[in-house]
Amino acid sequence: MKNHYDVIVIGSGPGGEGAAMKCTKEGLHVAMCDYFSMVGGSCTHTSTIPSKALRHASQILYESNRLDESNFQSLLKKAEMVIQEQFNLRKSFYERNKVDIIDGRAKFIDEHTIFVKLTNGAEETYSADYFLIATGSRPYHPDDVDFNHPRILDSDTILNLKDNPSTITIYGAGVIGCEYASIFRGLHVKVNLINTRDKLLAFLDDEIIDAVAYHLRENGVILRHSEEYKKVAADDNGVTVYLKSNKEIRTDYLLWAQGRTGNSDDMGLDKLGIKTNAQGSIVVNENNQTPIPHIYAAGDIIGFPNLASASYDQGRFAATHIVFGKCDHQLVEFIPTGIYTIPEISSVGYTEEQLTKEKIPYEVGHSFFKHLARAQITGRTTGMLKILFHRETLKILGVHCFGHGAAEIIHIGQAIMSQKGDGNTLMFFINTTFNYPTMAEAYRVAALNGINRVNQLKKNL
Repeated sequence: MKNHYDVIVIGSGPGGEGAAMKCTKEGLHVAMCDYFSMVGGSCTHTSTIPSKALRHASQILYESNRLDESNFQSLLKKAEMVIQEQFNLRKSFYERNKVDIIDGRAKFIDEHTIFVKLTNGAEETYSADYFLIATGSRPYHPDDVDFNHPRILDSDTILNLKDNPSTITIYGAGVIGCEYASIFRGLHVKVNLINTRDKLLAFLDDEIIDAVAYHLRENGVILRHSEEYKKVAADDNGVTVYLKSNKEIRTDYLLWAQGRTGNSDDMGLDKLGIKTNAQGSIVVNENNQTPIPHIYAAGDIIGFPNLASASYDQGRFAATHIVFGKCDHQLVEFIPTGIYTIPEISSVGYTEEQLTKEKIPYEVGHSFFKHLARAQITGRTTGMLKILFHRETLKILGVHCFGHGAAEIIHIGQAIMSQKGDGNTLMFFINTTFNYPTMAEAYRVAALNGINRVNQLKKNL
């Protein structure tokens, strides 16, 4: 049949890519359909890669004191280069593996057929034995905020900004809001960060939250906790955010960073009986199947954990189920989080608050970067590594890191936590020889700090 495939993947972000590559490598005839002609999804073009590239460039300019180059437009040019390289790489994956690319917006006609309005203006129908929906998410837009105004931006449209703002308000102090607060503050832009909750990034360990808040304030970010907007008014010269607390904040631009919505609308899912929740996320079972068994979904479109790394694995696992009718793998229990503020944050496993709530006897080991030779050599002495472990068995329960390279360092802790038997205890770090000088040495220092606490406790009993 013309335009028939074994599998059609809708959405070319990490979830879709993971699924398409797995299916085609197992010999299936695969097509990738995406309304955006440059594959890679929002991860490559509007969210993960751009924001991290901007952050890295901002940090380099700030640390080297090259303030004459420090403007948002210069950062955007650097980010565009990375985005283009990533796009070229991702496109080559599909070409090398003979995956057909369909440029257009897909809508289900029935359980095995989609109608696609192609980007060239034509219309076409395609059928498949299996589908995987990986359409991702987009910034949430409340109805009473005018996102058509050029001074009201979200994490997608901020990349189209043609100006170098001197002041900005960021509404929403989650991961995206905190990252952009660091980026703009690194450019000496005056930043108001409005948080609708009583503390930043509440899913993190409290000690890390305190460190993040301290360094944002230390760098000049004005934090406003437990605030909600009443209305937003924009004109040719700026934006005023009116808060319910009767505060009024006036800046050049507003960056809305509060919430995301799944890209599930106008896909014909209701007609098929595929339900979505209030956030637009598709509900799936443990095999990433919708109520229609041959239609799968993966990535941000199914909600938590909303991480590019997890999305790729979800797509790959769903594809494994398509190919073999089963998949013995699921997402790991403890998925590391990486937050690219300046300095960056990363964590895996339990927080102190969770362990306290569950009444698990634990102890803490700290290593402060200012005491590490490698940090002293590089001059990046801000930060720490924190290990949480069971007081009796010494099993590693959580690792939390704040400082330069945190998102890289965390994987050592993740690898040890995943080991079986005695391989996942504090003793691994104590008895292992680390390169010197390295940042990884922080694990040995923290482990020795922790075991000393335990020994001191035993000595006093």
